[in-house]
Amino acid sequence: MTQRFVLHPDTPQQRLLRQAAQVLRDGGVIALPTDACYVLACQLDDKGAVDRLRTLRGLDDKHLLTLMCRDLSELSVYAQVDNRQYRFLREWTPGPFTFVLPATKEVPRRLWHPSRKTIGLRVPLSPVANGLLDALGAPVLCSSLILPGEDDPLHEADEILERLARRIDAVLDAGGQPFSPTTVVDMTGDTPMVTRMGCGKVDGRIEMSADA
Repeated sequence: MTQRFVLHPDTPQQRLLRQAAQVLRDGGVIALPTDACYVLACQLDDKGAVDRLRTLRGLDDKHLLTLMCRDLSELSVYAQVDNRQYRFLREWTPGPFTFVLPATKEVPRRLWHPSRKTIGLRVPLSPVANGLLDALGAPVLCSSLILPGEDDPLHEADEILERLARRIDAVLDAGGQPFSPTTVVDMTGDTPMVTRMGCGKVDGRIEMSADA
């Protein structure tokens, strides 16, 4: 049975966040509201949960998943970041952005992009997401909650419960969420490049790829 945790969007209840964190520790996959759309989330090092997440999304092992971190110091454990990149990230985090960076050895090899050895990382600006990360004491692996064959993410807890009942372990309900996923910025080149335009707003310092 899928549990539902009803949380205040600005001051989420710590007791419920601790319970949701335990669901993750027990190998669960949860639907989590963020500063962008809902995401599916699980523990980084739980292969069974990661495989379930990919199956729910209809993703193969070539699709880059995102590691959601509490802050830049945690992000730098999992990504190779030079001084220039760090200054850029400090300006653009927290917020609704996913940054593609070279992965460190702390990231399981099976989660790297198979040809580029990269990982997607983000630091959310969301009391619920940040509260869960604090309660867990670790980052989570996540992916936008867009079901196979669909273009738009789910954004209401009622619909998530209806369509994913008994297929996920918990839904964190903090009210309606934005329709758009994060903006994805590839930082592996000389200049940051937007490869997917989402709800994160960018300016002229970030180039746009032809497919964004």
